[in-house]
This record gives sequence, C-alpha cells and structure tokens, in this order.
Amino acid sequence: MFIETESTPNPATLKFLPGVPVMDAGTADFASPDAAGPSPLAAALFALPGVARVFLGGDFITVTKGDADWQALRPQVLGAIMEHFVAGRPVMEGAADAAVEDTVAPEDQDVVDQIKELLDTRVRPAVASDGGDIVFRGYKDGIVRLHMQGACSGCPSSAATLKHGIENMLRHYVPEVLSVEQVAA
Repeated sequence: MFIETESTPNPATLKFLPGVPVMDAGTADFASPDAAGPSPLAAALFALPGVARVFLGGDFITVTKGDADWQALRPQVLGAIMEHFVAGRPVMEGAADAAVEDTVAPEDQDVVDQIKELLDTRVRPAVASDGGDIVFRGYKDGIVRLHMQGACSGCPSSAATLKHGIENMLRHYVPEVLSVEQVAA
C-alpha cells in the first residue's frame, strides 16, 4: 500500500491519501481522542503522541498535530494508516453523527437550497482539495452559518477564505445573503 502525503494551507495539518476509499458517505471530524469512539482509525491515530485532530474525508485523512514535529510524527501516522487498512478494519463503527442544522424558515427554503447547491458544487470540492470540509449550519436574516472542518479548522487563512472567498461568491449569486459567519461544532 502506498500512501501519498500532501501539505495543506494549515501548517499544523497534513493530508494523507491512502489510495482507497476512506468514508463511504459524508465526512467525520474528531477534535479530541474522546470524540474518536466511533472510528477505530481515528482512535489509532489519536494513540500517537502529538496528534491533536483527525478528519476523515471520502478518499483522504487529515491529521493536525499539536506540539509534535512532522518529521517525527509523519512516519508514525503513515504506519498507523497502513496498518489499519492492511488489517481490513472498519473506518467507522456505526453511523457518523449528522451535523446539526438550524431550523430553516419555510420562506427561506429556496435561498437555503441555492446556498447549499453553491457550497456543494463550488466550495466543498476546493476545500476538500486542501484536506477539509465546510458544513452548512444555518441561514437566518441574511446570515449564512458555516462550520469549517479538517485542515480548515484552525487554519490561519480560514477566516479570509470565509469572508473574502465564500461570502463574496454567495453574495454574488444569492442577493439575499448579507454575510457569512463561522460557527464552532
């Protein structure tokens, strides 16, 4: 098994591409070892000293380090990923928790559908190429609420991406959008 490694805009995060599907559907973001319970893969990665966050995408895994040095941690992460897939263990046991979304007012449903379509077709593929994901969390009074995951969570450029990239695009295509806010999990 050959696992490729890519850097991300977040210097604390590396993207690992095992060459096999990771998540069958959706994504999973684990911000701590306690949250990794449903994922044997995330639990194995958190067992390594220095791993601070694990994100599982369709065909990639992003690992965010704490105080560790990538030169020492990277081979350990590669070994844990390889061991997991070679052993044929499941990535997830049970279903991943679904994202909690604000209730959308019926009169806003058309706007929300447009926002979600733009996020799915234009934003999520770009964010996934950087080792992350963006999740729609709500829309009310012209404000779109989004949650950044994976390499994008805590990335120094994520605030600029939200304000100057995503907000400008959404405002261009959906005039009802006034601003975009980042929300915590």
